[in-house]
Amino acid sequence: MAGATGLWADVRGLCPCGRGLPCEACCGRYIDGGSAAPTAEALMRSRYTAYVRGAGSYVAETWADETRPADLSVDPSGEPFTRLEVLDTTGGGPFDAEGVVEFAAHHPGGVMRERSRFERRAGRWVYVDGVVR
Repeated sequence: MAGATGLWADVRGLCPCGRGLPCEACCGRYIDGGSAAPTAEALMRSRYTAYVRGAGSYVAETWADETRPADLSVDPSGEPFTRLEVLDTTGGGPFDAEGVVEFAAHHPGGVMRERSRFERRAGRWVYVDGVVR
């Protein structure tokens, strides 16, 4: 994707996921298909960024087929999340088959907290399901 900084970055030029990196060096490279997320946490962060930026096709592509909602829709103008906090991770490393990431996605009306489950399938991480708390 040309001009990744303009489309994917916040007003400071940083990725919305909160790692403090330019988006093209962070979640943008996964969303654009340049590389696959190496960990469950990296996939979760990139999915958060995709929701913020309205990249519904990436959200769908990274969701396990058997649990992806048939009526999945992501607002193309993006979701109003303002900050991401990773609260806990279990497994989900480069050599793991499964991982769990708990996060809090802040928005103007409060906080959405979820404990998400991920699996590595055919060498790529996918979101399987989650429990919203």
